[in-house]
Amino acid sequence: MVDGKRIAVVMPAYNAERTLEKTVRGLPATVDIRILVDDSSKDNTAALSEKLGVRTFIHDKNYGYGRNQQTCYREALNAGADIVVMVHPDYQYTPSLVSAMASMIASGVYDVVLGSRILGGGALKGGMPFYKYVANRLLTAFQNLFLGIKLSEYHTGFRAFSKEVLQTLPLLENSDDFVFDNQVLAQSVMFGFRIGEISCPTSYFKEASSINFRRSVRYGLGVLTTTASFVAHKAGFAKLKRFDKTARKVTPKYYSEITQRS
Repeated sequence: MVDGKRIAVVMPAYNAERTLEKTVRGLPATVDIRILVDDSSKDNTAALSEKLGVRTFIHDKNYGYGRNQQTCYREALNAGADIVVMVHPDYQYTPSLVSAMASMIASGVYDVVLGSRILGGGALKGGMPFYKYVANRLLTAFQNLFLGIKLSEYHTGFRAFSKEVLQTLPLLENSDDFVFDNQVLAQSVMFGFRIGEISCPTSYFKEASSINFRRSVRYGLGVLTTTASFVAHKAGFAKLKRFDKTARKVTPKYYSEITQRS
């Protein structure tokens, strides 16, 4: 708990058995709720999660990274979280910064906080592939221009949200794929939420998850499409459900039952 706010860490997982325990053990004592959603892994991620005392939910099939997050946020809200921090269980981002990120929201200064790999200049030192670094910088500059804000990066998977953000954003209108992350930030900007950043070291290693070149290209195209749709909606050229506050949110059930094992 931070400043009287209940903190939930959610971990969207797929084949994370080799790094999960290290991630969970690294979570600070301020975390009140620990949730893992297993997107139908082929390894023993779910069983290990249960053993570690994490609330574990299992998808009946592999729905994708975006859908996994939808489940994470819904279950965190159902568990009474005031602040929700997404931590990838592959230990690419250090979980020790969870308290700092949550504090930035609990203070009332920010609604969304991103753990940036770019601030501090540690991305390449941490092993980020050069082509991903270049793409990150170019896409970030593009989005800063058209979204009208200034972030060091939009593509980190380490992020924290206030309860109000997750209850407001129509997250069910977003992609089930990796571009979900980018769509969430575009929605946050559209709805006027305050976004802060904190420098976060990153580590790329064999066990850490990373999308391949082909999927990276698809993600990049998705970022461009998200930006274009943001501009079109804001200018009144199009009316998109993704940017409509009355569209579908994560609180209702939206597909088949999820099995809870703990």
